[in-house]
Parts: sequence; C-alpha cells; structure tokens
Amino acid sequence: MGTDSMGSEGYSPLKDLRLEIEVKERTFSLCFWVYLMNSTTFPATIIQQVYSDISQSAPFLVINENKRINILPVLHLHEEAPDIGNISSWTEVPHATADFEFPLEKWVHVGCEVCPNHIQLQINGEIVGKKSLSSLLNKEPNSSDLRKITLANVGGDGNSVHGYVHNFEVFPIISPVKDHHLKNPPLKLTIDESSASEIEEESDGVWGIVGGKASCRRNFSLDVVLSDGFGDPVDKENEQVFASLLYADTRAPVEKTIDEEAPLLVSYDGIEFSSGERPSKILLGRASFKLKISQLSSKCDNRLFLIRFCVPKLGDFPFLETFSRPIRCISRSRNTKLSTLVWKRPTSALHQLSLSQSSAMVDESLEHMQCGLESTANPLVKRFRVGHDKISVSVQPDEECNSHNEFPTSMDARPTKFDEADDSPSDSESIGERNSPSNNMASRRYPISDMTIFKYCLAGLAERSLMLKEIAFFSSGNEILELAHHVSLYSGCSHHGNQILLAKRLIEDGTNLWKVLSPNNHHVSWESAVYEIEEKFMKIASCDSRSLSHQDLELLRRIAGCQEYLTQESFEKLWCWVYPVAFTISRDLINPIWNSVAPKWIEGLITKEEAEASLRGPAGFQEPGTFTLRFPTSRSWPHPDAGCLIVTYVGNDYKIHHRLLSMDHAYGSGDKRTDMKPLQDMLLEEPELSRLGRIIRSH
Repeated sequence: MGTDSMGSEGYSPLKDLRLEIEVKERTFSLCFWVYLMNSTTFPATIIQQVYSDISQSAPFLVINENKRINILPVLHLHEEAPDIGNISSWTEVPHATADFEFPLEKWVHVGCEVCPNHIQLQINGEIVGKKSLSSLLNKEPNSSDLRKITLANVGGDGNSVHGYVHNFEVFPIISPVKDHHLKNPPLKLTIDESSASEIEEESDGVWGIVGGKASCRRNFSLDVVLSDGFGDPVDKENEQVFASLLYADTRAPVEKTIDEEAPLLVSYDGIEFSSGERPSKILLGRASFKLKISQLSSKCDNRLFLIRFCVPKLGDFPFLETFSRPIRCISRSRNTKLSTLVWKRPTSALHQLSLSQSSAMVDESLEHMQCGLESTANPLVKRFRVGHDKISVSVQPDEECNSHNEFPTSMDARPTKFDEADDSPSDSESIGERNSPSNNMASRRYPISDMTIFKYCLAGLAERSLMLKEIAFFSSGNEILELAHHVSLYSGCSHHGNQILLAKRLIEDGTNLWKVLSPNNHHVSWESAVYEIEEKFMKIASCDSRSLSHQDLELLRRIAGCQEYLTQESFEKLWCWVYPVAFTISRDLINPIWNSVAPKWIEGLITKEEAEASLRGPAGFQEPGTFTLRFPTSRSWPHPDAGCLIVTYVGNDYKIHHRLLSMDHAYGSGDKRTDMKPLQDMLLEEPELSRLGRIIRSH
C-alpha cells in the first residue's frame, strides 16, 4: 500500500487524520512523523481504531498523563482489546509503552507493528516497547471483520490534541518500519542563539537592543537554521526567510514609526531596507540576518517586542516559524559608556610594528604573560588544558563554550593573590603613570592607567573592540603587553590577555588588506575579495599546502553577513573571526593537525550544527568517545574564546558535549618545546575521547 500525501509538503493537522486501510493476513504496520504543540493536554488519544461507523471505536495510540506514549491491542484481533466506547478502559489492558516523556514542539517519528500475537512500538527508528497478546483468530466469528480498519483522530475524549503529522504510511503486511524512519524527514525552523551579537541579555531574560533613530540604532545579528527531523541543516538555496517585528503580548505587527520607517530593518551591503522587502536566502541550511529596530519600546507604552522568522513558501505551519526572546528596544546602551579613554599617550611618534616584529612580540608576550597567572586563575573554570602532556576537562555545559568570567563588580571578589601579583600604588596615585615594580616584571614606565584597565574589564565586547583599536594605534608593544598582563590578572583568565596581544597585528593586517581589496573604500564584489582573503589567511596560518574549501569560504561569507558585495563593516566582522583562527593554526602544536590529510584531524571551518550532525549520523549517535575538532563560529575578537579549538564529542551518556581546548602552556617559548607530545596523542589519552569522527560535507 502506498503513502497518502496530506497537505503542503506532506504536512497535515493531526485532527484531520483519517485513513482507511485493508488488512491482509491480520497484520499491518504504520509509521509517521508527529509534532505536538505545547497546548496539548494529557492524557490524549492520538489515533483511534474505527470500525463500521464512528460508534464503534477504541483507542489505538495514546499518550497518558505522564506523557508516555502507548500502543494498544486491536479490536477483533486481540483478546485483550479495550472496550468499545470506553476511553479509559485502555489503562486496564496490556499495552506496549515507551518509558520516557514524549517531547513537545519537536518532530518525533512513531512506528507501530501489529500482529495476531503481539504489538510493537518504535520511536525514532528504535524499538521502545513490545507486548505479547492472545489472538482472536478462529475463536470468534466476528474476527473476520478485521478486513478494513480506519485510523483516525476523531476527538471527543475531552482532551485537546494540537499537532501535525507528516509522511503517514501504512503497510498491510509487516514492513521494517525502521527503514522508513530515514525517508523524507520533516523540517523545522529555529534560531541559533549562539550566533547572536550586539544583544544584551537582561536579568529577566529579555533581550536589550539599542534602536530608535538612524543616528542611534545599532546593528545586531541573528542566524536561523532550517533543519530536518534529525536536527541536520537542510540546504534549500531557493527558499528565503522573512523577518518581522511583533508585539510580544499579542503577536500583532508593530506599527511604523512617526517618520513612516519600517519597525524592523535589514542591513545589506551597508544599506537599510524594510525587513519585508529583503528576505535572507538559506545557504547550507542557515539564513543570516543583520537587523536594526527603528521603533522604541518607550514609544509603544513600554511593550516588549519579538522577531518572527518564517519561510512562507514552505507553508504556514508553527514548526516553520520561530520567535526570538522578548525584546526591549532602548535608545542607548545601559552599560557604562566609555566616552573617554584615560591613559598617558607617548609623546614620541606613533609606535607601529611590522608584521615580523608584531609576530615576535605576540610569541614572546604569550610566554611572559603566563608567569604568575597560574595561581590566580579562577578555580571554577576548568578546560581541556593542553601542555605538560596533560589535558584537564572543562565543565562547560552542552553549549557554545563561554567559560570566561567577567571582571567582578566588587573589589572583595578579586583574585586571591591580587596583592602579591600587583603591589603598585592605588588608583588615585597612578592615574598618570606607574613606577612601582611588579613581582613578575622589571620596573618600567607604564602610561595606561588603572581606569583604562578597569573599564576594559567591565566593558562588553563592542566597547572592548573600540578601546583596543585606539590603544593599538597610540600605544607601544610593551604598553600593550602590560595591559594584557593586568587584564588577565584581574579577570583571572589569560585568554583575555591573549586577545589584547593580537590587537596590533590584527588591526594592521586587516587595515592593509582592506586597502588592497578596496583602494577607494567602496564595497567590493565577494567573488573578487575572497581570493585575497584566502591568500592572507594561508600566510598568517603558515600553511602553504592546504587552501580553504568552497564550504569554508561560504562559512566566511555567512560570518561576514554579506551576499554579492562585501562592505568594510562586513569585512571587519569577518576579519575579527578569521584572524584569531588563522593565528591559532599557525602555532606549532596546531599547524601539523591542520595540515594532516590522513587522518584529517580538522575537517575545515565547520559549524556547531555540522559537528553535531556528524556525530549523530543516520542510525543514531556514534560510539561514546567519538569526537571532532572545530573553531567556534560565534566567537570573534576580542572575545576570549576567539580562535580557540572546540572538541565536540559523544559522551558515555550518549549525549553530545562541547569542550574548549586551552593551550596556554603550549604557547611558551614560541611553541618550540621539544618534550611535548603531539596534540592528537594528548587528545586520545583523554578518557572521554577515543576516536576521531568524520564530517561529510555536501559539495
């Protein structure tokens, strides 16, 4: 028996489900995808078995009050079948049960197998319940009535079942339902919150976004992902995602401003458009948005907003739309503004470092800065630490790593050895310059003030970026080294200092490359710019044998947030991500595994979703200990995790985990330690990691 196609793209409301089948040999099997809404109440009958007319029906597939799904015996076939018309009688008869809570607002594949002597339940291709039963064949005259059966969601049980079904298939004979689990999976649209930038999360979970007039509003970025029922990204290059701004309480559209501006704007190549005029194309399963909000919450009775994303061509279904968190749009940032940067600027000419000089400074500084930081590191932060032939494991949960604590707002919360590590004068005594010695450094003139250090530690990423651009321009290499040391000391994490040490070379190389790409400072074609960017990447990464793949370059374009043309703003966004990655690859510990072909330890520039999909596979999770390496796509300079390596692996609990590799000790002595094992050997010595996984990338 074939498959009945229902609704657009094979989707249909569960309440409309009604399918009559002919039963041969008193056996049949069925499978379908089901998506239940949060509004569903339990217990709930998903499918009933109907005979002759609506008056003769009994439950077939039920979810009980504990959200466990159950398959029941069949009328006229099994002696234990429930009573006709008595909905609650099913609890008193034998049934096969899944011993886990049925998820809501998520696609689940359900398979059922019915035979005269048993019933069997499968979820997502795996057998979760089976029950042996007594056959009525040749025992009752009406057992021959089991020739036709109607499976339907007829309602009427006093419960509200809100949901959708997809690809409902029934087979008159026993068919391996597991084989059909992989066919034609449904789609779902979600927001990848790890991609968010320039969004402040307030204490109540509401997103704070700076908007309003053109002179005040800021760009913020979000990605939405179109994935299938297995969670794998689905590439639909011809489909477009639309964004719109709604009121969070009523979900009604937000009105235009008094200046007749659209409330939600999309920025493409530096030009603003109404979000309704410029949808974003889906590339490799992802659509990237660079947005601005022109309407303020204060102008709308302090109401909260939210952003709705949808793919109209795929159908108007709740699983093909997704909503952001509630948004409070304000006219200015609530963070402390860094209107002035207080430090004594050198009276001599600007200190500019050449490529080789700045590279040497970074190598030497990374070694120098490690001294004295080991004892002051936050004891709550654990990572895979590479160095001294040992790796210790991070305690970060299953999310994009962000294991750096912000600088404490109370001086009582400073690192334990604050007084030992810095016995210099108080703030009031050292606004101009420091002359006191540090335990770890020779006495020297230090023109960057305590005020600047504290402002940097308290600032967000956007403010830190602005500060570093100015500091890199006016300060010498030694002064940047001092700033990196003290920020690392006060924050308890050397990764903050590492990003400061990269600043001068990152900014110089990026400025020079943009001048090559766009001598007139205009936007340039992506196709012409990408080759220069790739060449510079390979030079910084010290890699002559491995170029970037087409998928790598597409990811870079997505990070830049551009389409056909690359603006300076998009280039800076791309450069702040790709430069720390290239610098990490240039390190002696990482460079060999990047260049390795057999095996390929780092597949390329991949997303978190691609890494997870490779470990999940079509038949379920791979073996515990299987892992891949990747660079976090949501971490850009000066974020402390920018350019770091992430280990994504299957744990012993058959769940996917993400851990950050910390290689601070490996950076000492210019990476030239001869007693250190190769990184791949150290990884495989970890008890949680046993074998390298493979990532199959579409071409």
